[in-house]
Amino acid sequence: MLSYLIAGGLCVAVWRKLRGDGGGRFWAVLAMLLLALAVNKQLDLQSALTATGKCLAQAQGWYGQRRVVQLIFLGGIAVAGIAAMSVGLWQLRGQLRMHAIALIGTIILLVFVMARALSFHHIDRILGVGQFGIPNNFLFENAGLFLIAGNAILILLGSRTRRKELWI
Repeated sequence: MLSYLIAGGLCVAVWRKLRGDGGGRFWAVLAMLLLALAVNKQLDLQSALTATGKCLAQAQGWYGQRRVVQLIFLGGIAVAGIAAMSVGLWQLRGQLRMHAIALIGTIILLVFVMARALSFHHIDRILGVGQFGIPNNFLFENAGLFLIAGNAILILLGSRTRRKELWI
């Protein structure tokens, strides 16, 4: 949870620095997303959603067809994600290079969150396996946060004119 709050705080700082342009709006939305994910990390809301869905499926007798519902849910999230990404890319037009690292980090983080929320058993097994004693679960989640925080730090450390020379 702390890593979400640190990355979110950096996003707020970038938003305050870039306020008034498309990049500023991107960082404001990203800060809100990371705050929501920090709250979710603490409350484990996706587990409650999964348990509720399982109970509902068993009570209504369609538990055997739950994969279809999971795929429809995944499709809905994918469509919403593509729409949000399209709006984000449009907002960042002309500034994409400056924000690309955070955008990639956001994609990694959201794919991870989606995979965990859907709770497919074979995905859970892959995420539970580790590299160098570190679970993939931790690596995927924190890789996205690291990229977001890293991009924020680069923006905060660069001057406005220097940033334009380098990235636009």
